Amino acid sequence: MSILAELVEFIRARKKYWLIPILILSLLLGGLLIVTKGSVVAPFIYTLF
Repeated sequence: MSILAELVEFIRARKKYWLIPILILSLLLGGLLIVTKGSVVAPFIYTLF
């Protein structure tokens, strides 16, 4: 969690607010890949990437 806190502090201090959508998308895609890893839907998700 310290990495996340450092990242938030970096965004606030440097005013790099354009990084927020990139981080959210990365987290959502990573979560999607983790959730669908063992499911039947996994082959269809992997074809998207």
